[in-house]
Parts: sequence; C-alpha cells; structure tokens
Amino acid sequence: MDFQTISSIFDTLRLTPPPKLTLLDGHLFSPLHYPPTPPDTDTLILNIDSQGLALQIKKVLLAVYPEKHVVKIVESGKWKEERLIDFGNDFSSVINLYIPSLGEGTSFESFAEIVAHLRAPDGCPWDKEQTHQTLRKHLLEESYETISAMDSNNPNEMCEEFGDLLLQIVLNAQIASEAKEFNATQVIKHIYDKIIRRHPHVFGDLKLDGVDGVLANWEKLKEKERGGNKESKGILDGVPISLPALSQAQEYQDRAARVGFDWKEIDGVLDKVREEIEEIKKADSDFELASEIGDLFFVLVNLARWKYVDSESALRNANIKFKKRFAHVEKRTKEQNKKLSDMTLEEMDKFWNEAKSLGL
Repeated sequence: MDFQTISSIFDTLRLTPPPKLTLLDGHLFSPLHYPPTPPDTDTLILNIDSQGLALQIKKVLLAVYPEKHVVKIVESGKWKEERLIDFGNDFSSVINLYIPSLGEGTSFESFAEIVAHLRAPDGCPWDKEQTHQTLRKHLLEESYETISAMDSNNPNEMCEEFGDLLLQIVLNAQIASEAKEFNATQVIKHIYDKIIRRHPHVFGDLKLDGVDGVLANWEKLKEKERGGNKESKGILDGVPISLPALSQAQEYQDRAARVGFDWKEIDGVLDKVREEIEEIKKADSDFELASEIGDLFFVLVNLARWKYVDSESALRNANIKFKKRFAHVEKRTKEQNKKLSDMTLEEMDKFWNEAKSLGL
C-alpha cells in the first residue's frame, strides 16, 4: 500500500497523521499471541480481509489493550468507531483498523527512557550513584515484596510489585550499558534465545510426553549447555546460594529427580520422614539435634515436592495463618482487659480455636 492510500485513510478519519505511527499488514497477526507494536504509538493495521483474521487480530490486541479501548474501522471510504472487544463481530469486506495509542508511559521503550534519564547528567543524584552492588539489597527486598503480593493473591499489589521489580532489572541494565558491559536489548535477546532453545517441543518438532517429559528434556538441554562451558558445573551449581532454604532444598531435589535420583514411590519418602523423627529422638548433643532437624526439614520438603506443593509457599501460608489466629488471641485477651502473660495456655487455646472456627 503506497503513501497516497495511507494518506487517504487519514483523510477519511479526518485525522492528521501522527508523528509516530506503526504500520502493519493484518496477515502479520495470523501466528501471533502478543501485539508487535508499542502501545504508546498509534497503529494502523491494513488489509484485514476476513472475519477470521479480524477476530485473530482482536485476540492478539486484547493481550495489551483494554476491552473498552475505542478503535476506528475504515471501510470503502467510510469509518466508524467501536470498542475493541466488539471488533470483528460483524464483517463484510476488506477493512483497515486504526488503534489510538494507550498514551505516554505504556511501552517498555518509554520506561527504559525514563530510567536512562534518571542516570543522565540532569537526572537524580541518588540514581546516578547506584551500582550493581548497592542495588542488590533493593532487588532482594522487591523480590520478597513481590512474593508477598503473590502469596496474598492480590492482583493490584502484584501489578505494582512487578513494576517495582522491573525497575530493578532495567536500572541494572542501564548501569551495565553505561559501563559497556551489556544492555537491556542483550538481556532480552539472551532470554529470548534461551526460551526458544529450551522449548523445542513448542518452537521445533520435538514430541514430549507431558510435564515430566518437558522437565526431563529441560535438564538434558541444560546439561548439554554446561558441557559447552569451560567451567565444569554440576546440575545443582546453578541454584542460587541466597535462595531461602526451603526453596533451595526443593530446587535441589527437583533437579536431581529430573535425572532419576528420586524415590520410586512416595512410601519411601514417608518412611524417611519417620526415620528422621526417630533420629531426632535419639540425638544426644545440640549439634546432632540441629543436624537431624535439618534432615527432617529436607525430607519434608521432598514430601511436599511429591505432593506437588511448593514448600516455601506452604510455610509462608502457615505463617500468615498463625499470625492472623494469634492476632485474634491478642484481640480477645484485650477485650477481657488482660495481658497475654496473665493468660493460661488453656485460655489462649480457647481463643485460638475460636479463630479457627471463624476461618482465620
């Protein structure tokens, strides 16, 4: 389609062509799952020649744009507006679709720009002083806050915390770019290539049998990658030392199981739990007791893994539950004008059971 035709479309829309415009052919969307256009830029999609294609385009666009986002449809020298969610429900002939931008600050590029601005000479004094090392604690804090939002299953909190976590990644990438180490594009390209390489059953023609087959093949691919590395690393070496102990234990066990180092049946795990409890009873020194309790924790993580339970999340949920129930005990104690230290265990247990009956 030539410039004159595009100009004609904007004449029909009675719009001045925007300074930034993404121009796409509708058939580009046929294999896609995510829009190939930054949402802070107006987009014009041409040559939509079937209802099936129109519905596919809508499906892809809804991954980013709100259902109520108003779009403009150009057909035979005329145009109309409708909500994106309604697009494609009626179709008669070849159409073109104009999608107004979602506004400033809605693309990765615009976000990367403001982060780079923070580090620029006219940026923020605090941000300009940061290094990978000084940002480490902030990355850790934001990771835990994100996990907390996930544990509470609060979509609004998750949205905010994922943004805070993204800031840490982009800021570190900007610092690396200034030092000529790497940049955000290289970060994205590296994980893009890795995902394709490790999913030959999705992006290639490899056939795998379910999740277990995927995980087993995943470990084979990683083992092959390690083999090409000059530094000889084992299967467990890629697990971060700084992970919480439960998560680290479960990841160790997951990786070992993928190469066959695992019990054949869950009965073996249950027997091991009982064995570790007996060894705790027999421990005759503080050191031995601590060691045996650690072994029990480790085998309980294995039990959780066998039951497809994330041990870290399970304990965090148990912590949250304990906190809520104990807060109820405190509240009921205050209502009786007493202090916790004045309460008997039986009295506190009564309030504890009351909290359980209330679903806390």
